[in-house]
Amino acid sequence: MQAQRARLPDDRWHFCHGPIDLILRADGARDAVEQAHAAAWARFGGLLAELVAELPELRRLVGRRCAVRGPVARRMWHACAPLSRHALTAMAAVAGAVADEIVMAYRRPGIARAWVNNGGDIALHLTPGSRTRIGLCSDPARRWAPRAAALDGGMEIDAAAPVRGVATSGWRGRSFSLGIADSVTVLAADAAAADAAATVIANAVDTFHPAIVRRPACEIKDDSDLGERLVTVDVPALPAAAVRAALDAGVARAQELERQGLIAGAALVCQGQARFAGRTLCRLREPGMKEVGSVLA
Repeated sequence: MQAQRARLPDDRWHFCHGPIDLILRADGARDAVEQAHAAAWARFGGLLAELVAELPELRRLVGRRCAVRGPVARRMWHACAPLSRHALTAMAAVAGAVADEIVMAYRRPGIARAWVNNGGDIALHLTPGSRTRIGLCSDPARRWAPRAAALDGGMEIDAAAPVRGVATSGWRGRSFSLGIADSVTVLAADAAAADAAATVIANAVDTFHPAIVRRPACEIKDDSDLGERLVTVDVPALPAAAVRAALDAGVARAQELERQGLIAGAALVCQGQARFAGRTLCRLREPGMKEVGSVLA
């Protein structure tokens, strides 16, 4: 299967190749935007083959030495290395690292703002004075259901903020999670770092309850890099106290990563409860939950 692309409404592009599925947009001088789109497409075509060539090593637990060679593979490894004590493979940062690689094509004169969205993991290019707004959705299944199109909230990112990457993880997402968070959205210096950190924080949003259903990852996807580790496949309604305890654990992990300089902020959502950590500008509204916000300049 070859890489494919299509122009979308609102000056967006869709790039797709196997499991990589990107939505892109750039604002700026028309000639510069078209040249950047062409450069992004030229780079995109070989990405999947590069990653597949190093897949066995990328599926190993991140250790002390970087054994991969490709630029995206190395970006994945470097995003996960500071979190290696949490038993990550470099695949924890693959979506964010791909978005980071493609957004590089837009960091050129004439481009005021650009973003690359890889399934919810977003790399940003913001020039001084520009900003963008990121929508939050805690439950993708509900988000796209008929008559349920309203977002749960959003956060605004200014070019002056130390944030060029946003990523979300949770048990309802497209990747496996060890925890019970509906969503953990992380802001970081780049999308790869946000992707890896979102995985670690979402895994920490956890509690024991006999009704939570977990299965070995390899039984759900035989080539999963998580092997026989138990991943969450269903979380029924839990007692409010259990949800609070799980979020407390997640916030503690997010605050730890913020102190280490690995993230700028995070928004955590689980069953109608939300928490914030670090530098965020976020408004959330969940069914049955009062509107909440956290602002730290």
